[in-house]
Amino acid sequence: MDFLRNTWYVAAWDSEVKPGELFARKLLNEPVVFFRDEHGVIQAIFDRCPHRFAPLSMGKLGGSEVQCIYHGLKFNGSGACTHNPHGDGKIPRAAVVKSYPVIEKHSVIWIWMGDADKADETSIPDFSCQDSTRVYVAKGYLYAHANYILESDNILDLSHIEFLHPGSLGSEAVSKAATSVEQRGNTVFSYRQTSAEILPDFVYMALGVENGTVVDRWIDVRWDAPANMLIFVGATPTGRPRDEGRESYFPQFFTPETDTTTHYWFSAQAPLEMGDEASVFAEAQLAGLTEPFSKEDLPMLEAQQVSMGDAEFWSLKPILLPGDAGAVRARRALDKMIADEKAEKALGQIQAANV
Repeated sequence: MDFLRNTWYVAAWDSEVKPGELFARKLLNEPVVFFRDEHGVIQAIFDRCPHRFAPLSMGKLGGSEVQCIYHGLKFNGSGACTHNPHGDGKIPRAAVVKSYPVIEKHSVIWIWMGDADKADETSIPDFSCQDSTRVYVAKGYLYAHANYILESDNILDLSHIEFLHPGSLGSEAVSKAATSVEQRGNTVFSYRQTSAEILPDFVYMALGVENGTVVDRWIDVRWDAPANMLIFVGATPTGRPRDEGRESYFPQFFTPETDTTTHYWFSAQAPLEMGDEASVFAEAQLAGLTEPFSKEDLPMLEAQQVSMGDAEFWSLKPILLPGDAGAVRARRALDKMIADEKAEKALGQIQAANV
């Protein structure tokens, strides 16, 4: 499968990579080992020693260097071998591993899997709703045996919550909602507005609306390639303007592990001004989301993957419904970005060969 390379992927929650420890994760079919150097700065290098191909993540972290457990070679965060304990200690020229640009921002660790010289921090999408200096962030993670774009489809078409999550997130008003799609550059927005809706109890609690109130609810999604999404959810008593409601934010990050397996991070937040109640409220929201995500969404997505097998999505000629508009737009945007990236790479190779 072709992946978009020159973009930022979520690699981990910031709390997953702990000082003094090595953390291994496969991303886009590449094994990567993460660690914090002696200054606490995140580093990421290819998780395979170039000597006898042992996983570096099995080794030891000393200061800012990873030592391979097999023969003792040491590597720093730039991927350079810094120590050879054998013979005269000369370091072979080829003793280097790939390093990756990584940035810790808004409670997550972002990794750039493409050309390092093209990594631009300003292109990281805005997830300031997870700024831990302002909010308590309740952090969730799931592992899916399904392609990451199926996960994007699932979030961009939330009409499914009426049928897949009737007791937790959806109601009979969801599939009848007014919908629209907007694209700004490579960012896709999918908008959904219900009217005269009775919500499940959990949703009333999450939105701070009294149980039983008839509401107009909006469920909007922002998608940025490759699969980083932010859900905006709010509600007001039916007929009242949106600015009278309280909007909540639910980030959703999907990064492919392989062609058919995906890392899935999601969160809920609460303002630190709530004091001790912030963590209680955010964790309760996260628990309410984890239940349907893990017991309803995940089995469905994994069953889809099994049903599709190795077939390419469009080759199966899926029928399209009105709610698919956002997912289709995102798929087309991603396909174009990948095609453009491949064409640019091919042109560069031709130019280099002609020099």
